[in-house]
Amino acid sequence: MNDLKKRNSVEFEVYGKYALFSDPVTRVGGEKMSYQVPTYQAIKGILESVYWKPTIIWYIDKIRVMNKIVTQAKGIRPIKMSRGNDLSYYTYLSDVRYQVLAHFEFNENRPQLAHDRNENKHHQMAKRKIETGGRRDIFLGTRECQGYVVPCKFGRGDGFYDNYGELSFGTMFHGFNYPDETGEEKLETRFWQPKMIDGVIEFIPPTACSIVKFIRKQKAKEFIDNRNFSSLTDDNLKVGDLG
Repeated sequence: MNDLKKRNSVEFEVYGKYALFSDPVTRVGGEKMSYQVPTYQAIKGILESVYWKPTIIWYIDKIRVMNKIVTQAKGIRPIKMSRGNDLSYYTYLSDVRYQVLAHFEFNENRPQLAHDRNENKHHQMAKRKIETGGRRDIFLGTRECQGYVVPCKFGRGDGFYDNYGELSFGTMFHGFNYPDETGEEKLETRFWQPKMIDGVIEFIPPTACSIVKFIRKQKAKEFIDNRNFSSLTDDNLKVGDLG
């Protein structure tokens, strides 16, 4: 089951009481409904909350859906732009739990950070942050859905969809093409058609998505060491200190 595992892969389990995974481009107001399974971008965002540096780009290889897919509608009173509150119904996923297998690659579009390309340092720091629950709060698609991260071995344990066969989910949001990751001064959104086989969804890489929509022109944020970025670890170790 771990045929996609790479030298710098990380494995973890993320779980929570509720989740809301949807296309953020269309999720600007009104009633919201979750996809049945997490998007690539949502899982990537969770991993970036666990550990991230502009030197690296996280790639999600696959996820394993551990619990039965159950939805629950809740009445929400969001704040209106014209003041006051409105009544909307949000459809969440309930009692979610996923195993994740991912890896990172160095961001070649940031040559100024080449001195920070220490694979062992970033790999060890990422695993350490998974063990401690992440650097920042974990959200399952939206801020009101708190999530939690723990280490795991991908494929271990019983899942609801083991030996279930194949399920298709139609066209879904995959993720964003950010200018600092693509090298192009534009923001785009990607779509794909995922399939879940025996509870496992194997993600295609961003460059393999055939449906790409332009959103707007955008420039990459600049990171400068010791100004808005530090190549030191949390333990004040220098780049070469971890191997």
